[in-house]
Amino acid sequence: MVKVIVVDDHPIFRLGLAASLAEMEHVELVGEAAIAADVPELVERTSPDLVLLDLHLPDTSGLEVNRWLAANHPGVKVVVLTMSEDHHATVAAIRDGARGYVVKGADPTHIEHVIDSVMSGDVVLDQGVARAMAELAQLRAATVSSPFPQLSRREADILELMARGLDNQTIARELVLTPKTVRNHVSNVLAKLNAGDRSQAIVIARRSGLGRKDERG
Repeated sequence: MVKVIVVDDHPIFRLGLAASLAEMEHVELVGEAAIAADVPELVERTSPDLVLLDLHLPDTSGLEVNRWLAANHPGVKVVVLTMSEDHHATVAAIRDGARGYVVKGADPTHIEHVIDSVMSGDVVLDQGVARAMAELAQLRAATVSSPFPQLSRREADILELMARGLDNQTIARELVLTPKTVRNHVSNVLAKLNAGDRSQAIVIARRSGLGRKDERG
């Protein structure tokens, strides 16, 4: 039996998902949580094999719960639950250890397939998520040898995206950060580059070879 817990703050959705899991002969629902704060105790008490985890919880992001599970219970597999095909959030979850995702409202047969695949050691992705992961890998490749060693990796990522012409809101979506966090990083980038404003920082970045992806496209 695969022991599963569900972490989601919508009771009607949890009820429906629990009913679907009950129909799966080799799956046992051993616990439910509506908020992130309840997850540590629930995991310790039930020792699940797999967690179905909503990325949007009322007290904190499901991404934080995913990171906590990866750090403290690496043997527990995570499948994230999303309202829509939010590829950027899903990529962030996969990057931090999740093994796949399920869009809410998916057919029970698909949910069972994902659980079986993940428990067999597979990572379950679709083309959209795979493409988003490839784009992230390209970004990492573009910034790994950044000509600006004074920048942190995150700051280098943001400078690369600035050089590609992305605004703060778009950068926040790409990197799964809050707009405020992006603004803070942009301020740090300007200071470290001695740039008077965003436009000057972009010019400096492009002169050093950053931001060329869009030009080639």
